[in-house]
Amino acid sequence: MAHDHTQVRDFFGARAAGWDTRFPDDAPAYAAAVTSLGLRPGDAVLDAGCGTGRALEPLRSAVGPRGTVLGIDLTPEMLAEAVRAGRDRSGRLLLADVGRLPLRPRSLNAVFGAGLIAHLPRPAENLRELARVVGTGGRLALFHPLGRAALAARQGRRITDDDLRAEPRLRPLLASSGWRLESYTDEDSRFLALAVRQED
Repeated sequence: MAHDHTQVRDFFGARAAGWDTRFPDDAPAYAAAVTSLGLRPGDAVLDAGCGTGRALEPLRSAVGPRGTVLGIDLTPEMLAEAVRAGRDRSGRLLLADVGRLPLRPRSLNAVFGAGLIAHLPRPAENLRELARVVGTGGRLALFHPLGRAALAARQGRRITDDDLRAEPRLRPLLASSGWRLESYTDEDSRFLALAVRQED
């Protein structure tokens, strides 16, 4: 899939209305992935490429009423679905590009990204931008409710080693962008890569 902004926006814009009904049983997987971030009450967390905001409620539960939850997405239709589902009550929604975040350096404790990595136009640069807004020791969770093989099968293609999410590609990509890959899970029912923000 091509990665310029117009195509990403068109792809998700066209699918926004039915998005949640396509994946009705994902809530527990999202909640478990959020738990892996080890958030504490009062923390500030970003859902990067938040889509319809499926992670916002578990993120809010993790950081509590005094914490900060931001959801950023490039696609207005996706954010409109999030509002329709009432998820804007759990976090502040912003129409913005994860490649140019409207956030101060080191202002966050963690970033959650569901299905994000496959849609980044310039992965190293974009992951570096996510690192910019997270303090040293902060965490990044790259999540998908399907593992690489299951997702490939659903899309009618074969799994390949040049997939950005393959561990031999993802580990050095993260390392070059300010992150250290801490754990890597790729099973049928979930993909979860957890990384820690390194000192500059």
